[in-house]
Amino acid sequence: MMAKNKEPRPPSYAVSVVGLSGTEKDKGNCGVGKSCLCNRFVRSKADEYYPEHTSVLSTIDFGGRVVNNDHFLYWGDVTQSGEDGIECRIHVIEQTEFIDDQTFLPHRSTNLQPYIKRAAASKLQSAEKLMYICTDQLGLEQDFEQKQMPEGKLNIDGFLLCIDVSQGCNRKFDDQLKFVNNLYIQLSKSKKPIIIAATKCDECVDHYLREVQAFASNKKNLVVVETSARFNVNVETCFTALVQMMDKTRGKPKIIPYLDAYKTQRQLVVTATDKFEKLVQTVRDYHATWKTVSNKLKNHPDYEEYINLEGTKKAKNTFSKHIEQLKQEHIRKRKEEYINALPRALNTLLSNLDEIELLSWSEALKVLEKRPDFQSCFVVLEKTPWDETDHIDKVNDRRIPFDLLTTLEAEKVYQNHVQHLISEKRRVEMKEKFKKTLEKIQFISPGQPWEEVICFVVEDEAFKYITDADSKEVYGRHQREIVEKAKEEFQEMLFEHSELFYDLDLNATPSTDKMSEIHAVLSEEPRYKALQKLAPDRESLLLKHIGFVYHPTKETCLSGQNCMDIKVEELLANSLLQLDHGRSNLYHDSANIDKINLFILGKDGLAQELANEIRTQSTDDEYALDGKIYELDLRPVDAKSPYLLTQLWTSAFKPHGCFCVFNSIESLTFIGECIAKIRAEASQIRRDKYMANLSFTLILANQRDSVSKNLPILRHQGQQLANKLQCPFVDVPAGTYPRKFNEAQIKQALRGVLEAVKHNFDVVSPVPTIKDLSEADLRIVMCAMCGDPFSVDLILSPFLDSHSCSAAQAGQNNSLMLDKIIGEKRRRIQITILSYHSSIGVRKDELVHGYILVYSAKRKASMGMLRAFLSEVQDTIPVQLVAVTDSQADFFENEAIKELMTEGEHIATEITAKFTALYSLSQYHRQTEVFTLFFSDVLEKKNMIESSYMSDSTRESTHTSEDVFPRSPRGGSLDYNYPDSEDDAEGPPPYSPIGDDVRLLPAPSDRSKYRLDLEGNEYPIHSTPVNCHDHERNHKVPPPIKPKPLVPRTNVKKLDPNLLKTIEAGIGKNPRKQPSRVPAAPPEDTDQSDNYAEPIDTIYKHKGFADDIYAVPEDSQNRMIKVRNSIVINTQGEEENGFSDRVSKGHGERRPSKYKYKSKTLFSKAKSYYRRTHSDASDDEAFTTSKTKRKGRHRGSEEDPLLSPVETWKGGIDNPAITSDQELDDKKMKKKPHKVKEDKKPKKKTKTFNPPIRRNWESNYFGMPLQDLVTPEKPIPLFVEKCVQFIEDTGLCTEGLYRVSGNKTDQDNIQKQFDQDHNISLESMGVTVNAVAGALKAFFADLPDPLVPYSLHQELLESSKIMDKTERLHELKEIVKKFHPVNYDVFRYIITHLNRVSQQYKTNFMTADNLSICFWPTLMRPDFENREFLSTTKIHQSVIETFIQQCQFFFYNGEIVEAPNPVACQPPPSNPVQMVEPMVPLQLPPPLQPQLIQSQLPADPLGII
Repeated sequence: MMAKNKEPRPPSYAVSVVGLSGTEKDKGNCGVGKSCLCNRFVRSKADEYYPEHTSVLSTIDFGGRVVNNDHFLYWGDVTQSGEDGIECRIHVIEQTEFIDDQTFLPHRSTNLQPYIKRAAASKLQSAEKLMYICTDQLGLEQDFEQKQMPEGKLNIDGFLLCIDVSQGCNRKFDDQLKFVNNLYIQLSKSKKPIIIAATKCDECVDHYLREVQAFASNKKNLVVVETSARFNVNVETCFTALVQMMDKTRGKPKIIPYLDAYKTQRQLVVTATDKFEKLVQTVRDYHATWKTVSNKLKNHPDYEEYINLEGTKKAKNTFSKHIEQLKQEHIRKRKEEYINALPRALNTLLSNLDEIELLSWSEALKVLEKRPDFQSCFVVLEKTPWDETDHIDKVNDRRIPFDLLTTLEAEKVYQNHVQHLISEKRRVEMKEKFKKTLEKIQFISPGQPWEEVICFVVEDEAFKYITDADSKEVYGRHQREIVEKAKEEFQEMLFEHSELFYDLDLNATPSTDKMSEIHAVLSEEPRYKALQKLAPDRESLLLKHIGFVYHPTKETCLSGQNCMDIKVEELLANSLLQLDHGRSNLYHDSANIDKINLFILGKDGLAQELANEIRTQSTDDEYALDGKIYELDLRPVDAKSPYLLTQLWTSAFKPHGCFCVFNSIESLTFIGECIAKIRAEASQIRRDKYMANLSFTLILANQRDSVSKNLPILRHQGQQLANKLQCPFVDVPAGTYPRKFNEAQIKQALRGVLEAVKHNFDVVSPVPTIKDLSEADLRIVMCAMCGDPFSVDLILSPFLDSHSCSAAQAGQNNSLMLDKIIGEKRRRIQITILSYHSSIGVRKDELVHGYILVYSAKRKASMGMLRAFLSEVQDTIPVQLVAVTDSQADFFENEAIKELMTEGEHIATEITAKFTALYSLSQYHRQTEVFTLFFSDVLEKKNMIESSYMSDSTRESTHTSEDVFPRSPRGGSLDYNYPDSEDDAEGPPPYSPIGDDVRLLPAPSDRSKYRLDLEGNEYPIHSTPVNCHDHERNHKVPPPIKPKPLVPRTNVKKLDPNLLKTIEAGIGKNPRKQPSRVPAAPPEDTDQSDNYAEPIDTIYKHKGFADDIYAVPEDSQNRMIKVRNSIVINTQGEEENGFSDRVSKGHGERRPSKYKYKSKTLFSKAKSYYRRTHSDASDDEAFTTSKTKRKGRHRGSEEDPLLSPVETWKGGIDNPAITSDQELDDKKMKKKPHKVKEDKKPKKKTKTFNPPIRRNWESNYFGMPLQDLVTPEKPIPLFVEKCVQFIEDTGLCTEGLYRVSGNKTDQDNIQKQFDQDHNISLESMGVTVNAVAGALKAFFADLPDPLVPYSLHQELLESSKIMDKTERLHELKEIVKKFHPVNYDVFRYIITHLNRVSQQYKTNFMTADNLSICFWPTLMRPDFENREFLSTTKIHQSVIETFIQQCQFFFYNGEIVEAPNPVACQPPPSNPVQMVEPMVPLQLPPPLQPQLIQSQLPADPLGII
């Protein structure tokens, strides 16, 4: 029963694998594959299959437990399941024959039978025999699996006969077949099943296989299975078929031919391989190892299947290939990154096309290695190539391996880089060319869309070359530039119109009417219209500006970090700290100087010669001067010395002055350059305060030939450089001297040094202790505009460079203190430096004793801000106006600067203020003494100012501005009894903004014609009015102020006599008329623009205040107040036009007015805005714009003809001065009543002009009639011939010929020398071409009559209107023939010369158009005062241009030149727009010759000025 319950054991079969065996002689070099077949069946996994099994063994191995001295191997057993699910166990025995490795004969065993009989044995036995695995197992059995052969005898159940069907190794197939046949016969005797296994079918020989099949077919039930142990094909099938033959109950297996079975097996392998490769591709890091990956994948079925089929070795190889691919992919990407980064590196290191355009790649590599930034872009590796080093793993190192650059890819990148630079250069050039094209298109306005412009540039070459994106980018950049420029100009315009904004109540918001008024005024400005397409931006800028006006702070300043308040605080914080630290070293007692250190600068030994001359005049280095002995320490240095700056200033030698000696133009050039270097060094390092103030003295050495022709030029150039540098010039004394230097020269120079030392060191004793430094006697506010083109250091240098300057009390970061002797006592002056916007609150709320108002003479907005601020300042507070520019030469060279400086001095004259200037290129006017007179004036008026401040009942008790001063003003001044010092007692330097030799007011000898008013103003005395006592009564100002004494000015020249005659004539012809007390009505012919209150008389008028009133004197009896051309009743009406109720307040005390009512300029400027927006005002109230346009010209001021609005000097070239005749104007006005609505064209009137004399010397040649200068033999004036010949020989190609102004001194010198000697050679004078050109123009300007007669002007203009070109030219030709013969010859000569000049326009840039602009006023000398002429100026110019262009046609019967017609063909408008009359600038000697006041002085021939 129990036996039935036990599971049946699976049947067990023993299979013996037999085949050809024996020695090498018997079987050949290799076996028939029995072992491989057994190995593959028993251990089918690829890793357990060993393709090599040897039968040659040593005696030891043969006797080991695996072989066990037997000629058969036990391969173990395999449990196999059939298709029916029944398992069986198959023991595999391999019958072989082992050969002794010594004798190469079969080993001796217990069974000595031959192989054929031994292989057919049906029972086998071997005690403790171990299972065979591989050859390596022999001798190392303990390292392998140990499994014993079943104990006892093992019955063989079947045989597997192996036949090798491959080519074999030294074995004949027939011999094998014969051996197999004998073996088969022996096996068949055992009656056991037999199957033939055709082995090595993967190397099958077809006919061998056919013979085997034939052999099997001859036998009964003998089956052939085609196998391959290497590829595991049909191995299991042959064993399964044998088991079926042993066990009939099993299903018969299907025998598959080798090829079909091989395909099936390979398909399994391919599928498994694909799955495994996909599995391996999940690894992305090429640093991964097989050990790590196999451990992760060992349980994956795809991994296990592939390992079983192909083995670990193949799996590892597959993995290694994948890793190598990953690495190569990484290297490829890195290389690609390097190649892509190479262009950027080349752009960085080899960006200069000119340097590399012609270099090969190898040459470029050498240049590349020398670049300082080479290491930042490239890396040189110790080992190469780079892809076999660890550099490939340094992903964060973006540097390119240098050995990579040797590849073809890198060289191709370099070539592309060069080509890119070439194309980029061309592209940039075309973009810039297109940019310039856009700049030339005038109609492009800010905000204009690109679509509106593209149609105008489609044919442009540059536009066609660049891309659309580039075109839009360039246009966008151009738009940004013009928009930014337009916004800046708009902002500047707002500042220029400051009066529009700063007259408002800053505690309120602007009303709608005020905004309308602002827009109405600004809309007339081109800068306002320029932002028409950007109206929102324009409105935003306007509102931002208004917001800043209402709430001005440093943070909201429109100039940003250029805000004056910020820059002042920074400068004072640094400068005052340095002053405090070094104050003990700043005080020197120069009054007792007994030793003078002199630095002597010269060229070519000239300095040593001067030093020797001084020593010759000295005794033991002691020099007697003015009764005092001085010890001299002389240091002569050559100007060419490279150690000039180091020798100049040492710790042991600090010069008091520097003598600069010259004797030629070359040496003067060196001197100028050296002085510039010294001053630049001093200003940069600021190593000593006195270094910047070092005194220079120019000394001209004698030529030892008093008649030397170069001496006048040297004298002029030396004086000009001295004026430029603001230093003394010591000329050669008159007479003949045998030596180069004269004793008088040396003494004059030494006196200048002593005076400069006294001036610079300020002679101040150390400041004694002051108990309360916060108290100040005077509080002065200096105002400057933010963004002005000068440094803050410049305007503060008069204070900071003074030794009496110190810091203000804590908390006042924008103030400093000065200790100055004013009068007889020392005073403490607090200077507070503020921007104009910060000063507004101070002006309203703080006690200020005086204002120093600074403005830039280069900026109209600066003057506009000054006017707006000054207009609201009380007229009791003294004011000092300061103009800032580069040098005095700016006044002559730049008309805009000249106009602004003139306007500043004009305003100062009107309000009795002080006026001075600061120059950035000059040290002389940066002294505190510039303001000494102003401080004295402030101190004199201090009590009145403080009384007015305390009694002002309308002053607000609170304010919103920052506290600048302490709130409690002192009633009196605190005097400090300090020792007097000479420097504080000194008067100001003799100074004028235009030059020291110019006087703007009459000399003291002419003061009898003038009187002083209570403010110290001068005005001409005319007929005394009857009511003069009313004048005196109405102009009392408590407390009384004494008239200021006249300050003597030394070395001051008068104006040119011709100008004074013109002024005196104007005064004589315009005496003040005795006014009637109460006229019935205002005369209609009275010019309303002149309705200003006079300090001499007042005139009644029935109506209320006129708009042009600017000062209101008060009546002490509360009676009717008399104002010129007006009468006001004391009522309680509202104030009108800015006048407060002070008109009705009297009681013997005049409340302070504002400066805008005292200055005609300030008042008229304010009223001009009012008139623009109130055009409906009555004729008696306002001077309307339409009325202004119909006026021929303004009346001159009766107070000062020189400063009157008569446009004596127009803004043109060669405009003669025309003096206004007041009586003639009055007569014309009376003859024709004024009608507002009529606009009749005034009749033309031909005038004969007598031009003022430009020269300041008498001449028998220049200024003479043309007929007196020519002869029939020589129809051209000799001077004209010489100038033209010189210009055509030496300077026909000079850039800007006749446009660039020549040096006026040289021009005058040329004419002076020609006056003395008509045979003089211009070449020998060493003058420039521009100077000769200027002298030539001056010759024609000096002629009594213009070269083109006035009588033919109208005909020329009429003919120029002819539309047909040929007809027009013939008509002009006929008119030219009407010239006087002398004029005709000279005109032809000069036009021919200008034609030759225009032919060189490519080099001199002077086309016929440019030349005509420069020459037509000189040749035609038009009437600039005629309003109609202003609309025909272009036609005048085009006439001269036509003559120049068609010179051959007009004068030499040549053909008409086919050139664009420059002559205006359109007739002038019937109603020409009147030009705005500018303020009359002050003209300087030599006066009254505008054509010689050039817009720009040329470069000095010496190149130093």
